[in-house]
Amino acid sequence: MPSFDTVCEPDMVQVKNAVDNAAKEIGTRFDFKGTSAAIELTDKEITAHGDADFQLKQVEDILLAKLAKRNVDVRFLDKGAVQKAGGDKVKQVFKVRSGIAAEDAKKIQKLVKDSKLKVQASIQGDAVRISGNKKDDLQAVMALLRKDMADLPLSFDNFRD
Repeated sequence: MPSFDTVCEPDMVQVKNAVDNAAKEIGTRFDFKGTSAAIELTDKEITAHGDADFQLKQVEDILLAKLAKRNVDVRFLDKGAVQKAGGDKVKQVFKVRSGIAAEDAKKIQKLVKDSKLKVQASIQGDAVRISGNKKDDLQAVMALLRKDMADLPLSFDNFRD
């Protein structure tokens, strides 16, 4: 029976490269000289530091440009609130999404069930496996998920015949 897995996994190597390139640009830009502007990646979190909110916004713009250049979908980032980091310094944490959350997986499962296609959706940890008798039905489900779950950067892999 043909099947595929619906996953939400960023390419962490490209994310690390983008953060490194952004940090290098922040270090060399004239408008950031003598400021506390910086960006760093720890495990699945990107932390941006700055002197003020507008500077954090500039650091975020640099990061998003570097991610887009490396074909990493910016929807993988969950933007945190701006926090005070002592004195007049501020910081912001971006969490890198990995895996499909339980409520999103249930939403995908309900969407597939309501589509009236002859396919089944089962939650497998942080992925959703879609299986059916016809490849055409599976491709229709892929198109449906891309359209209706636009807020998630879904990818489809492990396609089996």
